[in-house]
Amino acid sequence: MKKDLERPSSNLEKEKHNWRCLLPTGHPVYVWRAELGGRVAGGITLHHPVPFMNFPCCLVWLPVNFVACQLFALFAAFWFRIYLSPGKTSPDVRHAFATIFGIYFVIFCFGWYSVHLFVLVLMCYGIMVTASVSSIHRYSFFVAMGYLTICHISRIYIFHYGILTTDFSGPLMIVTQKITTLAFQVHDGLGRRAEDLSAEQHRLAVKVKPSFLQYLSYLLNFMSVIAGPCNNFKDYIAFIEGRHTHMKLLEVNWKQRGFQSLPEPSPTGAVIRKLYMTLVSLLLFLTLTKTFPVTCLVDDWFVHKANFLTRLCYLYIVMQASKPKYYFAWTLADAVNNAAGFGFSGVDKNGNFCWDLLSNLNIWKIETATSFKMYLENWNIQTATWLKRVCYERVPWYPTVLTFVLSALWHGVYPGYYFTFLTGTLVTVAARTMRSNYRHYFLSSKALKVAYDVVTWAVTQLAVSYTVAPFVMLAVEPTISLYKSMYFYLHIISLLIILFLPVKPHAHIQRQPQTLNSINKKKKD
Repeated sequence: MKKDLERPSSNLEKEKHNWRCLLPTGHPVYVWRAELGGRVAGGITLHHPVPFMNFPCCLVWLPVNFVACQLFALFAAFWFRIYLSPGKTSPDVRHAFATIFGIYFVIFCFGWYSVHLFVLVLMCYGIMVTASVSSIHRYSFFVAMGYLTICHISRIYIFHYGILTTDFSGPLMIVTQKITTLAFQVHDGLGRRAEDLSAEQHRLAVKVKPSFLQYLSYLLNFMSVIAGPCNNFKDYIAFIEGRHTHMKLLEVNWKQRGFQSLPEPSPTGAVIRKLYMTLVSLLLFLTLTKTFPVTCLVDDWFVHKANFLTRLCYLYIVMQASKPKYYFAWTLADAVNNAAGFGFSGVDKNGNFCWDLLSNLNIWKIETATSFKMYLENWNIQTATWLKRVCYERVPWYPTVLTFVLSALWHGVYPGYYFTFLTGTLVTVAARTMRSNYRHYFLSSKALKVAYDVVTWAVTQLAVSYTVAPFVMLAVEPTISLYKSMYFYLHIISLLIILFLPVKPHAHIQRQPQTLNSINKKKKD
């Protein structure tokens, strides 16, 4: 077994020492690699792993399988759109090819670990077929989330895989989102009265249970099985059947947009733009993460010697350096779906075609966010939408807290995730309270509004950096060390705001979506 350990070079001994304490299991930072058959954590590699820079540990390996699959998926998506277009092939053929490619990609990346994905899909299809429509969403939710949580726990704490081996939980997380999304939409379509649904729930409700092929295709298609994003079943079926773009054009009333006949939008321009952003993100990832490694947050210099303002600024820079890898993965996944012809969302106010139905982030709005809410709404958009639809809009009490808890459970069982989401709950409530009490004082003039925006931008970016640091550091000890060095300042300020500032009525955001019944009651009143 010792021959299978790939040790970092001696000039990284200091980083290795730091990251020993960051791993929850406490084991040394060595990367396991089985030489026989070229397998890494059950997956098949093209060659030896390629060393990345110092993120999020002293030696991180380029996920060759992931990049290879996504690039191959990109070419397959163009081929799928051109040679297996709805006008040339039947929906069943498109479903079958999308599923076969997806299954191959999963096996290529994760080897025998892909069995977990197939087991979960088959179990939940059994629930889809046998469970009553009044309970289908509950059974699907608890089975999918339960299986995902068991896999998170076993992968990390039982088999001690830590953060360094190929992570099969990624596709499992995406499939869990899709399983629960579809189950709730089937419940809305078959188990609830139309007048009890909101406009969005009514639009997305599924009136007929999917066939086995449709179910497999929706969950395991090659466009989204590796990196997502989650999407709605009706949108996916419309894409497979060739109704996707026309359906979206009808929703925005294309005639009023100046088109004389029903146009045929091409995704090529959108794909090129997203691939350019993917390349930029990759370059930033390769440079920024080496220059500003997260390991410095546990260095003696940062914890004991740097002054508070230096720590504040450096924490912001380090967290900025951790973003490009997400920009890379999500933008590439978006480009793959668009290349297949999926992701058209309509026409903007200038008459341009939009391909952002499946976009997982808005980089400009993230980097210019002036509120915690605005930041969260534009980061991991499809996951935020999933959380809203299956939890926030449906639970009868403590929606914000339960949504953050579900988000943490879905992400995994590293303690750092729970520090982030519990801190996020506190900051969200405090930010909402501050905004409702003071924002209106700064709207009287343009100069005041600009000053307000500048200050709130700076506060938001620093607050996000403070909140998400445990998400990157993962373990308890480095998180407490960081927060001690920052004097728990954001926790204390947030608590003081919540305790001493009044919560105004208009600060409460309407959570429950309006249904036909609620609208009729208002009219009667």
